[in-house]
Amino acid sequence: MNKQDYRIVYMGTPEISAKTFESLIKQGWKFVALIAQEDKPVGRKKILQDVPTKVVAKKYNIPVYQPHKIRLDYEFIKDLKPDLILTFAYGQIVPQGLLDIPSKKCLNLHGSILPSYRGAAPIQRAIMDGEKETGISLMFMVDKMDAGPVLAVEYVLIDDNDNYTSLCDKMSEAATRVVEKHLLNYLESSNYQAMEQDEKYVTFANKILPEEEHISLDKSAEEQVNHIRALSYTPGAYYLLDNLKFKVYKAKVFSDKVSKQVGTIIYQDKHLLVQAKDGLI
Repeated sequence: MNKQDYRIVYMGTPEISAKTFESLIKQGWKFVALIAQEDKPVGRKKILQDVPTKVVAKKYNIPVYQPHKIRLDYEFIKDLKPDLILTFAYGQIVPQGLLDIPSKKCLNLHGSILPSYRGAAPIQRAIMDGEKETGISLMFMVDKMDAGPVLAVEYVLIDDNDNYTSLCDKMSEAATRVVEKHLLNYLESSNYQAMEQDEKYVTFANKILPEEEHISLDKSAEEQVNHIRALSYTPGAYYLLDNLKFKVYKAKVFSDKVSKQVGTIIYQDKHLLVQAKDGLI
């Protein structure tokens, strides 16, 4: 059998997922449907726009379904007769009843080396924590968040200049690679091996809250830079100056000099600097 012999339903919503979705379509996988989150108003005029994966699906004439709550509305998936459901950044908890539908189970692409960084924001949290490596885990979906056995991992290096946007591009490419390397073998073999996650090493990557966009001056210079990288270019981290938000999208540690009060703004040799407790940014 080949890729076209398997009926796959893809579940995903944002840009990172859309790029992988299109790459897999081009590689010849047969997607019988896309399930995505509902379209949302964008911009100041609140114009309703298709979510990124929907744009891709329409381009390739793949049917699109956007249930308001998948846990309450998934019976239609049975009519699609999927062999497999492949999920990447869908955005809702998938119920057990849905997981039981495809004959080849449900697989998820998660943006970390599991069991580290389970949860909604693994890419941002890894950058915030100053990690030098991350990856995409191809894993079985279970009725517990990101807790299923891991089928394969594609590792990704985090460069010092990477931010959330650039790392998302790397992760999307890694997701494509891990599917291309391992999915067909899994579908055609009954002897696949998956590794159970060791619960002793579980960490969580909680959703980024609006108040976390504020850069705390209590952080070290490196921590502030990592915070900025993790939220660039969206939603953007900010400093508060006279109760006004000033967003910063790119920064680096300038030196370890401490000569001013923390938070002091310095203009020096065409550089805009901020004094941290252990150096200049």
